[in-house]
Formats: sequence, C-alpha cells, structure tokens
Amino acid sequence: MFAGTGSDVGKSVITAAFCRILMQEGFSPAPFKAQNMALNSYVTPDGLEIGRAQAVQAWAAGLECHSDMNPVLLKPSGDSTSQIVLNGKVYGNIDAKTYYEFPAREKLIQEVRNAYDRLSRQHSPILLEGAGSISEINLKERDFINLKMAEYAGADVILIGDIDRGGIFASLYGTMMLLEQDERQMIKGIIINKFRGDLALFEPGIKKIEELCGVPVLGVIPFFNDIDIEEEDSVSLKRKRKVSDAGKVNIAVILLPHISNFTDFDTLERLQEINLFYSNNTEEISKADIIIIPGSKNTIADLKTIKESGVAETIVSAYKKGKSVLGVCGGYQMMGEFIYDPTHIEGDTDEQKGLGILPVTSVIETEKVTKEVRFKFLNHSEICQGYEIHMGRSTYSDESNTEPLITMEDGTVEGFHNSVKCMGSYIHGIFDNPVVIDYILSPYLSQKNITPVCVKSHREEQFDKLADHVRRHSDIDRILKMLLR
Repeated sequence: MFAGTGSDVGKSVITAAFCRILMQEGFSPAPFKAQNMALNSYVTPDGLEIGRAQAVQAWAAGLECHSDMNPVLLKPSGDSTSQIVLNGKVYGNIDAKTYYEFPAREKLIQEVRNAYDRLSRQHSPILLEGAGSISEINLKERDFINLKMAEYAGADVILIGDIDRGGIFASLYGTMMLLEQDERQMIKGIIINKFRGDLALFEPGIKKIEELCGVPVLGVIPFFNDIDIEEEDSVSLKRKRKVSDAGKVNIAVILLPHISNFTDFDTLERLQEINLFYSNNTEEISKADIIIIPGSKNTIADLKTIKESGVAETIVSAYKKGKSVLGVCGGYQMMGEFIYDPTHIEGDTDEQKGLGILPVTSVIETEKVTKEVRFKFLNHSEICQGYEIHMGRSTYSDESNTEPLITMEDGTVEGFHNSVKCMGSYIHGIFDNPVVIDYILSPYLSQKNITPVCVKSHREEQFDKLADHVRRHSDIDRILKMLLR
C-alpha cells in the first residue's frame, strides 16, 4: 500500500508509476483503492463508474479498468454531502456524519473486501492506494480504506510525504507517532515526493527522518513538470491561470465549485495553438476566445453560483459578442432554458432558469447513465469515442428546428448544435477527437486539420517516462523485493 501523510501528496501518481514498473518487470499488477473521493470519474467497458485515478493506474498496468479496482466512490455534491457509488453503481446520497455512522457500513466493508479478493485472484501483485492521511485519529475506528485494508490484504505500507508543501519532518514523524505500535510496524519505508533542489544538501535530513521514524527512506522523487500524468485534485486547476496569450486561441474553462471530469480538456491543453486556463473571474473569462462550461456534480447549485458571481452574465455577453460558448454535460444543461429537479436529487431547488443560450430543457432524473459511446460528429464520417456519466435528460424546445450535435451508432441523436461557436453535449472526452477540435478551432485558425497528439500513444509514453523517473530516484530493488515477497 502507498499511503500518505495527507491528501494530494502524490499517492495516485506513485501508485501509477509502480503499476507501470511492475508491468515492465513482467508481472500482472493491478491498482486498488477501497474508497476514493473525487469528482473525476470514468466508465469501465461494462458501463460502471470508478474514480478516474484508478482508471489511469489500470492503463499504466496495461489493463482495462474494472469496478473492483475502486469499489466505493464518493462524489461530493454539496456541503458535507456525497453520492455513494458502490461497485460502479449509484447506492445513494448521504451526509458525512451519517456516512461515518452508517448502519450499513459493514456491507460496504464486505463489498470492498470482496472486490479486493476478486481482483487478487486475477492479478499479482495488487498495489493498494490509501486515502488522505493514515493518521486521522478521529476516524480511525471507522477506517476500512487505509491500514485496516492493508492489514486485510497483508500489505506492507510505504508512507509518502510531500516535501514541496513544507513541514516534511513534522508530517512524517507526526504521522508515525500518531499510529499505534502495531500500526507503525506495518510501515516498511518512506518515499519523499516532489523534491526540489540539491539532493546532497538533503542527505542529513534523510538520515534524521530514518532515525526519527525508524524506517528507511526508499526514495526521494524530484518534482517534475515535463511528465504529463492526469491530476485528480481540482485544486491543481487554480495553478493554470495564464489568462491571455496573444499568439494563441485562448480557451477559458469555467472553474465551477463542483467541477467534474476536468480531464475532458487535457487534449486541448496539449496543443501548441491553444492557451487553456481555468477561471471563475469575470475579467479573465471575458478575455477568452472560447468559453467552455464543464461538467458539474451539482449543476443547479453551480448555475446559481455563477449567476450570483456575475460569471453567467459574462458568458452570455461573450456569446452575444460572437465568441464561442460550449457546454459539456452539466455545462450543456446550464446553457439551456430551464433545469428541473422534481425529485430533489441535487438539493431543495425544484427548478433553475438556465442561461438561455440553447433551446433545450433539462430534467434531473434518478437513474444515472454510465456508458462508453461511439458516435459521429455533425455530418462528419469519422467514428469518434467518448463516455457518458449523468443523471439528466435534455429535450429540445422545438423539435422541428433542431440540429443535433451527435449521432450515436444506434442512430439516436444527442446534444445541440446552434452554430460553429455554440453547442452542447453530454459526452465526456468529446474534445479528444480530432474532428471536433478542428471544428471548434476553425473560426480562429487559418490552419486546418490540426493533428492532436494521439491520446493513447501519448499516455503510454508518459507512463514510461514516469516509471523511468521513479526508478532513477528510488531504491527500486528494495521496493520490488518488498512488493513481491
């Protein structure tokens, strides 16, 4: 198990690295995270929903993702409230206090262990990822995802700390000292992540950490920004704020409070012709050529927020001035005339008036749609790919005056096309398709047929770079012996 001193210390990336390393060594590794809390999710080939990080780790291991890799997914939808996805399907909505006192908690624990058992019968070794900090003493008795899961799996634990955020000595030593003696014995080593500077100057620090914590430092992984591995935490989006570049097409993605599946825009971000940034600042958004409203886990609440902040008015104004406005999933719903929530799936609000840019009306429904899709975009012949994760249905206000954006393989249509500068769709991953990218950029670039980096080949290249980076900066032989004992 790769466990952490806290959230966002790099557990997901380190786990992905070792998934690739072990695959390279000829083993059949698989990732496992008992419970993930994230708004970035993905759909397995059999139409089940898991955390995107576990899908990425599966790809690093050379596997198709499976719901057993992440049996419990919590998707925050409001203050202290989350949707529970169990074994890939919606189990219900629950607040944090009730979740930790959940009468059916034993069911979750058993389902998690069953998923692990099934996975371990097919793959070896299993690389477990912890969640948050392993020393949250107020939650320890209810824990089934960190050391309790490691104990069930018989897994040695490597503790990861983030030196870039500061306080590495206190976070590592404090974490160890807050554990019980039997728990400390499960920790077999430490990886210090996101190191900057001269390693020789840090050698005395390494010795002090080993002395204080009583376990070896197995790696000091330098910070990198030249390896493109998906980030799970939306906090990272706030760092992407190069607002305007005169030589490029400027794309603003609205930074919603409950933004989901922001990996939809990774392919766009890699193109040298594009400057893509995330913002909820009206002045910054107004400077963009293209505005994208992304998906949301709480569409009605986020729509209300952007109205109150003035962002909605900025989007509508930009549209009226001839700039591009595009919507994905919840963003598509926001662009319409009304959103209705008759059964209060998202909260207490029955309805919310949309931006009025597209002539569609959306209804939040109880059944979640999760599926991979193949489709044709407008009148183009190319077969495109993407996936759907939503609990809404959108209908056209005037069926006789519509132009669907998407035609599925079975002939059904989806989305709405107003013009080259105005459209919306439920499909995540739509911007990974070259024909779509060419189309949305056509008003702004004279060059046609831009060739985006192939998503799959780029991903494979980055996994290999990540594996090489971690191999160079860790005691890989010692770690492999531990993993494969």
